[in-house]
Amino acid sequence: MFLTEAQALDDALKERILVLDGAMGTMIQLRDLQESDYRGERFADWHLDVKGNNDMLVLTKPDLIREIHAEYLEAGADIIETNTFSATTIAMADYDMQDYAHEMNVVAAKLAREVADEYSTPEKPRFVAGVLGPTNRTASISPDVNDPGKRNTNFDELVKAYEENAEGLIEGGVDMLLIETVFDTLNAKAAVFAVENVMERMNKRLPVMISGTITDASGRTLSGQTTEAFYYSLRHAKPVSFGLNCALGPDLLRQYVVTLSEIAECGVSAHPNAGLPNEMGEYDMQPDEMAEHIREWAESGYLNIVGGCCGSRPEHIQAIAEAVKGLPPRQPAKRDVKMRLSGLEPFVH
Repeated sequence: MFLTEAQALDDALKERILVLDGAMGTMIQLRDLQESDYRGERFADWHLDVKGNNDMLVLTKPDLIREIHAEYLEAGADIIETNTFSATTIAMADYDMQDYAHEMNVVAAKLAREVADEYSTPEKPRFVAGVLGPTNRTASISPDVNDPGKRNTNFDELVKAYEENAEGLIEGGVDMLLIETVFDTLNAKAAVFAVENVMERMNKRLPVMISGTITDASGRTLSGQTTEAFYYSLRHAKPVSFGLNCALGPDLLRQYVVTLSEIAECGVSAHPNAGLPNEMGEYDMQPDEMAEHIREWAESGYLNIVGGCCGSRPEHIQAIAEAVKGLPPRQPAKRDVKMRLSGLEPFVH
């Protein structure tokens, strides 16, 4: 089964630019859910407030999550992401729901799988990316400015959490794993290590996508890496695609996508925000404007996979899908080109 799915993905990537879905959190926020909506009957008496715990909605409001997945597929998405951005034991501990993390991953994957299968056709297969988010802890940066050496997690704790995350997603039937919104490369290395451990243990190998976050105009991740450094730190994972998402809109993210497209020996993905948040924390970039940026990227040969992050809705994804339709996918960089651009000499054996 895996070989068929993997071949379908490989064939699709060679044929066209694939469209990723948009923001899950944005769509949930538009529903204006209340505390009781999050709790449902199962967690009606939970001892902590859970409003805002979007990942638990796969357990308490599965039809809502199905509906959002379907809206993105209707808009033209080739790949939908599981609603598991924070479904690790580490992140769920904020709600004292760490014991439900595994179940959340399994159920989220099954929900996405069911909807993707409903929309799949031989001509246009739909894929499910199992999301492994960054967690709300960092292994590289101190949470206390007065104690630079302090850490609120470590590599081993992250590996354990990510293993449970990945195991549930694979059990639920995802086609690939997406390590996304990486702000700390050490966290991502833990995720890669965990994913490799789980795939070996389960005797099942899935494609892996990696996507980092350039936090601001400094052009670096939160842990201080440039786009090039971030790529070279994780290229050993041999992902099917390497990309950037969140934090910036397409106008500001473009230069970093260009850099990545020049050096990545795999596919390049991008799912930018719908601009920068305004003073109310809302995103104002309209679908046609976002699509105009993305079309220029595609015409310039920078993309293999593209979608939207914060603020993007089905309307944005529909516009993006139309913008890249018929445009050829980017060709991976060759090793000699990559080395020349980086200032390094090719390896000599």
